Amino acid sequence: MILRVVLIATVVLVEAATAYTATARATINSIDVNGVGPVIGSVTFKDTKYGLVVTPDISDLPVGVHGFHIHDKGACGLAEHEGKMKAGFAAGGHYDPEHTGKHLGPYSTGGHKGDLPVLVVGADGEATLPVLAPQLRVKDVRGRSLIIHAGEDNYSDQPEPLGGGGTRIACGVIE
Repeated sequence: MILRVVLIATVVLVEAATAYTATARATINSIDVNGVGPVIGSVTFKDTKYGLVVTPDISDLPVGVHGFHIHDKGACGLAEHEGKMKAGFAAGGHYDPEHTGKHLGPYSTGGHKGDLPVLVVGADGEATLPVLAPQLRVKDVRGRSLIIHAGEDNYSDQPEPLGGGGTRIACGVIE
């Protein structure tokens, strides 16, 4: 009986210690009207008690602030949008499991869950600053795609829809 109690206590402690260790990774490629381009880096995803930590290690991006989103489908290729073939539209729209249709940012519970904090790219063209997505876990993002937009994100649908990030310039499938 004592052995059984010790065994159960050990299992409970191990589970508690590893409860937030789920991880995932995406290899990031540049994308354009010709399709998927070369690898420009990777992004890792790790569960924490505060949410999902998203850590980029990406180079060769335009300097500045960029929209950074989880998209519904695990694909990065060209697809038709508004009658034209466009880069990264095989990824579908922002991850929105509750079908809110609202772009309200990563800290709102009333909008879609695909919004991440913006990606900051330094003067050297590199992005390495981790961000926290408190509404997400690895299980939510695995099998989906990560899109980087040309412009920044204002976490609103005004004046431009979906934060105004514009063109999709990089993508990776989260595995």
